[in-house]
Amino acid sequence: MKTQVKRIAIEGNEAAALAFKQVNPDVVAAYPITPSTEVVQKFSEYVANGEVDTEFVPVESEHSAMSACIGAAAAGARVMTSTASQGLALMWEMLYIASALRLPIVMTVANRALSAPINIHGDHSDAMGARDSGWIQIFSENVQEIYDNIFQAVKIAEHPDVRLPVMVGYDGFITSHSEEMIEVLDDEVVRNFIGKYKPQYTLLDVDNPIAVGPLALTDSYFEFKVAQAYALENSLPIIKHVGKEYGDITGRYYDVIEKYKTEGAEYIIVAMSSTVGTAREVVDALREKGLPVGLLKIRVFRPFPTEDIINALKDAKVIGILDRSMVPGSFGGPLYHEITSAFYHYDKRPIAQAYVYGLGGRDITTQHIEKVFEELMDIGKKGKPNPLTYIGVRE
Repeated sequence: MKTQVKRIAIEGNEAAALAFKQVNPDVVAAYPITPSTEVVQKFSEYVANGEVDTEFVPVESEHSAMSACIGAAAAGARVMTSTASQGLALMWEMLYIASALRLPIVMTVANRALSAPINIHGDHSDAMGARDSGWIQIFSENVQEIYDNIFQAVKIAEHPDVRLPVMVGYDGFITSHSEEMIEVLDDEVVRNFIGKYKPQYTLLDVDNPIAVGPLALTDSYFEFKVAQAYALENSLPIIKHVGKEYGDITGRYYDVIEKYKTEGAEYIIVAMSSTVGTAREVVDALREKGLPVGLLKIRVFRPFPTEDIINALKDAKVIGILDRSMVPGSFGGPLYHEITSAFYHYDKRPIAQAYVYGLGGRDITTQHIEKVFEELMDIGKKGKPNPLTYIGVRE
């Protein structure tokens, strides 16, 4: 049953901090970095004002932040943190440890470009660099989704059949600092939804001692990693179930992908995060003109929802895959690689056109999206894709 609606105007980072407050985790360890600073800044106010029971650990670096999160989670605590860009990069070593130890840490990432040159604005370079670290990755289109995705991330991460860390990403400045009207839940509704955390193992259970992070050599390491991979793959139906369960409470249903006017569409753009909102406006305008266009939003990037994406795109003539990050030395970006690999063994597959856009926070406009659709239609006529296209880049 949908709960009573309360609407407020709030920025993306502050919505994340509010969600943290309502989760009331045992431990938050963090080091602030633009453009995610406000998350821990606002949350630290909740701590100082006694509005949460959380032990807030202000550390001297992001590497230490994730290290503290790992220790706290291994001790049985519900743990959350936040970072961006170089902060996520500094966590690199510990990201792999958190996932391999099967610790359900939830981390918001205000997605931002990686240096050099120094840039504080939004793209997906940070999260895509961590795409193989074993974390579940969920991307948020707008402020409402930041708020909603955090609660779902907690429930997904702590599910006994998952027990993996989750990143909740959103576009730096574009979404992190945008103020929007959102619907918020009562604290009691949040508590009932996420439930009380019951760790399967804890370092503090002296009656059932365990080893955390033992040495695993050639006779056992492989099995650890395969078990971890299976857990990530098997989390997909749980992510879907949690999205439906959340929708039953709020009226906002979430899946791993979102199809928008893809029925009968010959030309489909595939995108993530805030760009989806821009593309949706263009799809509406072109549909009114009778053009068979559509949009596919990728909400969950890890685990990659291969079958869902294939089923959504298989009947299209041409697809344009928009990546807000690059893979230097390779053709296309990470999303392009994943989708084209997924279609490799299918005889019937759409022509796929690769795009890279928006690096360092460069705007992507409705005019850019219109031009993409024009190009997709031209590709449909000639029957083969163009070279990799960089949208909005100067010569």
